[in-house]
Order: sequence, then structure tokens, then C-alpha cells
Amino acid sequence: MGPSLQRTVHEFIIKNFIFEDDGSLTESTSFLENGIIDSTGVMELIAFLESMFGITVEDHEIIPENLDSIWNVSSFVDFKLSSTVNRGAAAS
Repeated sequence: MGPSLQRTVHEFIIKNFIFEDDGSLTESTSFLENGIIDSTGVMELIAFLESMFGITVEDHEIIPENLDSIWNVSSFVDFKLSSTVNRGAAAS
């Protein structure tokens, strides 16, 4: 997982939910516990991830372990991207 992926997620969260970067949002800050994202925000985040990274987030993947912090989101997207690459390579 590269820093650019984390930076992209960080910038999206700041721009769409916090509106000002005061430095308090870290890689491990819980979006839900800190009231940064609600259920509607989770759907916005998913739409962003799907369009930005070309992944599909399945219903069973919409859990805090995948979407509740910059670290979780970045790890999840990285996993989805590597799974997509591996499936594509296996199909070739």
C-alpha cells in the first residue's frame, strides 16, 4: 500500500467530510467513532472508491474493518486491487 493511496483517501475525507485539515485526521482515526462519516457518508466513500480505483465493493465488505479509517480503507483498496490483478492474470 503506497502513500499515494493513503493521501488520496485522506484528501477525499478532508474535502468531503471535514472541510479543513487541522492535522487531527491520522491514518488510524475512526471515521465512525469521531462522527466524521455517517451511513450516507459511507455510501459516498464507496462510490468514490469504486470510481477512483475501478473496484467493486460488495455488500458483505461494507464493514468497519474495511472502511472506518484511512488505514482500513487503504488496506482494503490495496487488497481489492491486488485481487483484481491476480484474477486478471489467472484468466490470461
